[in-house]
Amino acid sequence: MGSTSDKIKGTANELAGKAKQAVGKATDNPKLRAEGAGQELKGKTQKAVGKAKDAVKDKIDRL
Repeated sequence: MGSTSDKIKGTANELAGKAKQAVGKATDNPKLRAEGAGQELKGKTQKAVGKAKDAVKDKIDRL
């Protein structure tokens, strides 16, 4: 998976996770809030991987 797709999927997971958390909070559903928090964390991790891939590519390109 390329860095751009990592960042796009990461953003999508972050947004979906935040939405789940909001619905869980509104419906007083702790399970849904926890799922949302996990999905948001997954998204942040995916975005970090994408940024790391970009950094590695930039270093290689400079050589």
